[in-house]
Amino acid sequence: MNIFMRRLAPEMGQDQTKQQIEKGVRLYQSNQTDKALHVWTKVLEKTSDPGGKFRVLGCLITAHSEMGKYKDMLKYTLYQIDTAREMEDPDYLIEGYLNLARSNEKLCDFQKTMSYCKTCLNMQGTTVSLQLNGQVCLSMGNAFLGLSVFQKALESYEKALRYAHNNDDKMLECRVCCSLGNIYVHLKDYEKALFFPCKAAELVNDYGKGWSLKYRALSQYHMSVAYRKLEHLPNAMECCEKAFPRYESALGIMTEIGNRLGQSHVYLGVAKCWLLQKEFDKALGSLQRAQELADGMGNKLSTLKVHCLSEGIYRTWGQQEELREQVVKFLQCVEELELYCGMCGESIGDRDQKLQALPCSHIFHLKCLQKKGTKGCPKCFKSSMKPGFV
Repeated sequence: MNIFMRRLAPEMGQDQTKQQIEKGVRLYQSNQTDKALHVWTKVLEKTSDPGGKFRVLGCLITAHSEMGKYKDMLKYTLYQIDTAREMEDPDYLIEGYLNLARSNEKLCDFQKTMSYCKTCLNMQGTTVSLQLNGQVCLSMGNAFLGLSVFQKALESYEKALRYAHNNDDKMLECRVCCSLGNIYVHLKDYEKALFFPCKAAELVNDYGKGWSLKYRALSQYHMSVAYRKLEHLPNAMECCEKAFPRYESALGIMTEIGNRLGQSHVYLGVAKCWLLQKEFDKALGSLQRAQELADGMGNKLSTLKVHCLSEGIYRTWGQQEELREQVVKFLQCVEELELYCGMCGESIGDRDQKLQALPCSHIFHLKCLQKKGTKGCPKCFKSSMKPGFV
């Protein structure tokens, strides 16, 4: 009898762990976040079951990601990786590396994100890998976007969408559509920037009853960005006066969660407000901070915007040497980012224009493709007959 009980005890422990994890999930889904975190933390302290430990760490990672506490997210992810290695199970390990990629993506360490994504993709043949590859491609696309490598980002999003469609994963499709909306905001094709988050919102309405509220909020946020870009804001000076305290609040949040890309965007926004008020010295100060952050992340698009705005300031001041330096650096960024149409040679992403990505993910002006037509990509000469999603 004693031997039987000793054998049964670990199983009972696993059952209790599972019950407590599910209790935390119910609390979290009912927006009792603090209570859910308390339950999960207690489970993590008490359980000796590696599988239960891995699952509860997954819950803590998701919760801290949605709360914007990315440093804590990374801490729990590293713990989860150690647990997966202890279990010697490739399915758990690939999930852990995906969470590691996501954590570094949120902290804007995009090179590490891509490295961990490649690790996931190289671990083929596991049961989980086929289900997670779409999410890996999404994270890799976000990393490429963070580094302003637009063609690679679109290529990764295309792959993620194909995985979503093949696996009928509507939640993944929703997330990819939001990311596509984001990339077209950067490229200033605001019609597409609105189309994709609208598609995400449709998916939330049709399938998202049991999803986290963040998906509805995510789609609505990206829609609002596109709508704002499509409209001309009146009374720009008055808007600037209202913007400063909001930028200050946003900067505090971005600094607290470690989002350097967000900080860079805030400083760029502040600089634009100073420019409208003709406070050029203050604008340059904000631009310098934005550039330091952009250089640290490798975000070339933010660097390009810094040079563009700085060019305007030095042109106003009539400082020719500094002006030439900014023009040269701006053109270097354009060349590195390949932000020009491969058919007409004119720039892309400097104003609202309709764009079209071919299946190879090279981007052109839609009017150029319609006017000249092509049986293959003018850049890489691959066939453009196969339809793409983006």
